Amino acid sequence: MPKFKASTFKWLVVLSVCLMVLSVQSVKAKAMDPAAIEAQRVAANRASITDFGAVGDGQTLNTVKIQSVIDQLAAEGGGTLVIPKGVFLSGALFLKPDVDLYLEQGAVLRGSTNVMDYPKTKTRIEGHFEEWLPALINADHCDHLRITGSGTLDGNGLGFYTKFWAARRKDPQVTNLAVERPRLMLIEDSRDVQIDGITFTNSGFWNLHLYRCQDVLVENSRFEVPGNLKCPSTDGTDIDSCQYITIRGCTYNVDDDCIGLKGSKGPFAMTDKESPPVAHIRVSDCTFERGNGVLTLGSEATLVHDVLVQNCRVVGKVNLAVLKLRPDTPQHYEDIHYRNITLNSQGSVINVQPWTQFFDLKGQKPPKSLVNNVTLSDIKGSCRSFGVVRGATNQTSICDITLKNINVQAEKPQLIAVNVKDLRTGNVMVNGKPLSVGNSGEDAMDKPKD
Repeated sequence: MPKFKASTFKWLVVLSVCLMVLSVQSVKAKAMDPAAIEAQRVAANRASITDFGAVGDGQTLNTVKIQSVIDQLAAEGGGTLVIPKGVFLSGALFLKPDVDLYLEQGAVLRGSTNVMDYPKTKTRIEGHFEEWLPALINADHCDHLRITGSGTLDGNGLGFYTKFWAARRKDPQVTNLAVERPRLMLIEDSRDVQIDGITFTNSGFWNLHLYRCQDVLVENSRFEVPGNLKCPSTDGTDIDSCQYITIRGCTYNVDDDCIGLKGSKGPFAMTDKESPPVAHIRVSDCTFERGNGVLTLGSEATLVHDVLVQNCRVVGKVNLAVLKLRPDTPQHYEDIHYRNITLNSQGSVINVQPWTQFFDLKGQKPPKSLVNNVTLSDIKGSCRSFGVVRGATNQTSICDITLKNINVQAEKPQLIAVNVKDLRTGNVMVNGKPLSVGNSGEDAMDKPKD
């Protein structure tokens, strides 16, 4: 074996020690990363609501006690609010920055049916602000929010549905907001939000409302209503004036739009500085069992662009592509794409047409709107109708619509196309024949809902 001089051995020892010190310093540097420290601190500081006196019997109102836990966690610098197994009744709750929410398996946070438990506040609703009910769960300016687990948010909606339909029977012109009903969750002005594994059920109004948020991921969650009831305004996920939103691996079984892209409305909508464009939306690997539309633009929306829905299944009475054109609102829908979709539905493939419910020109001339660069491709299966693309004469410009690689069976096989420029089809087969395009006839799908 080779022999080392004592001096050489000494230097090897010194070198080894230096490398060890550098390694330890590197580990410490990584450990001292602020984001990593923050994540560890929030995860470590967990507080179960039962430790603060909340009772999961489905009858005791726990609003004050749950809110006190949120407030204490926030005062301590952050942490995770834990809902354990049980049914916990509550009114409106308000999360705070650095306070996450975790629902354990078997946990149910159930909303009160007393509107007094949802103190009115100025809130964004249907394209404007007004004094209205907050949601069951509210988060404002809560960057890096995490709402996870395998539990359930239950809106306890039956009483709200009954009240709404009673009012609508008394007056068919009753609007959605005339009967106050809380949303299940409202997240606004927040970045880097993740919602994972949660079941949203029985919401009195919209399920998940995102307003002016960026970089949000909603995954592995379910949005549902009772199968034997008409549940008004129970949109699954409303993306309002948001950018960079991803929805994947979710299931929708609701009684209105499954996913709605929203903004402002009315003849002055383009001047609404509180409603930036809806942009960079990605929906993938989802299942749609019930609802008005897989992904709907409107009922209130102005600028929407860069939207992709892909690798999804439609297995119920749900229309695939729904673009609502309000006659009172200037709208620009651009770069909207649906691809690799499997249908086993009683809805339509495409539905682009004027939507006239509750519109108000406020004495102004009808505004101009534009729809361009919309594609539907690689779609197969069965549906009730192929659909309609219809623009209002001298008001809406619809151009550059592409349908390709589509093979479906349909009860109503014709596409009705009116006031459309540059409608292109390629390899589109319906009932074993090339797609027939006409410019008149019965509307070939269910009308969009409110």
